[in-house]
Amino acid sequence: MRITLILAFLFLITACSVSKRRTAIPKTEFRGVWIASVVNIDWPKSGTDPAAKQKQDFIEILDFYQNLNFNAAIVQIRTAGDAFYPTEMAPWSKYLTGKEGQPPTDFDHPLQWMIDETHKRGMEFHAWLNPYRATFDLDTLALAPSHDYYQHPEWMIKYGKKYYYNPGLQEVQTKLTQLISEIVENYKVDAIHFDDYFYPYKIKDEVFNDSLSYTTYGLPNQNLEDWRRSNVDSLVKNAHLAIKKAKPWVQFGISPFGVWKNNDTDPRGSATKAGQTTYEDLYADPLLWMEKGWLDYLVPQVYWSMDYPVASHRIITEWWANQSTYSNLYVGNGTYKIRNNADKAWKRRNEIPKQLTLARNQAKISGNVFFSAKSLLGKNERVTHTLQRKFYRYPAQNPPVPQGPKRSLTAPNLGTISIRNKQVEICMEHKDTVPRFLQLYRSKNGFTDSDELLVQKTYISETENSACFSLKLSKYQLGVSVIDPYGNESKITPITIN
Repeated sequence: MRITLILAFLFLITACSVSKRRTAIPKTEFRGVWIASVVNIDWPKSGTDPAAKQKQDFIEILDFYQNLNFNAAIVQIRTAGDAFYPTEMAPWSKYLTGKEGQPPTDFDHPLQWMIDETHKRGMEFHAWLNPYRATFDLDTLALAPSHDYYQHPEWMIKYGKKYYYNPGLQEVQTKLTQLISEIVENYKVDAIHFDDYFYPYKIKDEVFNDSLSYTTYGLPNQNLEDWRRSNVDSLVKNAHLAIKKAKPWVQFGISPFGVWKNNDTDPRGSATKAGQTTYEDLYADPLLWMEKGWLDYLVPQVYWSMDYPVASHRIITEWWANQSTYSNLYVGNGTYKIRNNADKAWKRRNEIPKQLTLARNQAKISGNVFFSAKSLLGKNERVTHTLQRKFYRYPAQNPPVPQGPKRSLTAPNLGTISIRNKQVEICMEHKDTVPRFLQLYRSKNGFTDSDELLVQKTYISETENSACFSLKLSKYQLGVSVIDPYGNESKITPITIN
């Protein structure tokens, strides 16, 4: 009996150790950061900065988060009826060039450049669009003649201090869907991403004047609220169809406001007291989108502290984990509040680590996204150090597409190996008709007992066949696999370095 108890005790210790290791170093985890361009929140720091400085600043962001082993950058390329790339459907953004409609100087193809720099670092590039915001203020004289405010004034609704596209117009939905198709067809993006701005957040004593559209297009016995939600549903559905028709491997993700409904208005809602909700005020229903399979991932913006009385991060995160259906689920974390909020919880260095631990302990949550990029860049070093040491010490694979096809991948072939000044460069070859990431692993035991650890990733587009890794010589056995954008992975090709 004594021996049995000792063995049971040792088994429990081992099991706990394995559990802790898996929690601390997951092989698959989405680690994203929002890079906001509206009003130059993160990048560019100014639309009037020289192109060289804008490039340097973007690379600084990427390098910082690459060093933290993040694997996705969600970059805002449409803020308010504008664009960060050349298109006949929208003017150049003033946040990039200093003046709306003015092309950038000495910065050819900025979107393609950003995508290439992101991929060089083994990170996915998610193109973030704000669909319905037409202007950021009422200064319409600053808008370019090609802006939809001038081209299609009948699409515009003034609300508060902004203009919005009318979501109830079919022409608006068609325009937005065409914008998305153009991006997906012409650029090597890994995903299209919408934020939380659907119908605008409500302003007291103001009316969003879409009554004429409702009277014209509303169905019999359909109330205004349901009609508005159906408009947003249509855009989400059509965007998903357009993306998958152009390139089936490109994902579609949305980051809604964190509270779907409070449970005082619906028993299915969360135990919160949010002043506005996604379903009732923004007319967005992400539960439906997941159920219908219109999304590849959802990132609720749970920007409150763990035990904030009105809207607890803990309660909301657990609520979403219980609602998740056919989409990947990540948590949006408000790192911008660290030491910058009236809630005293944000003064503690362990607030974000506690939130990450909570997410990792939810079986249906497979990652986190930080808002926004500048929140850790050059500040909050103690928090960053904790993240680097305890949470993001090693790279992680991006989660597989939940409804993606299952494909059998051949392992990559060794190209060349060159050694110089204790640095080794390993080039691998692989052919496919979709983009891929090559993944470099290290092992102590030659990949015989699943002890491999992911150490680097590099991107190969659908038009390329090879890529290289560069790293310091070490005692570890190295091996390379290929993983496609759906999440299918080949066997590891061992590499012998003499």
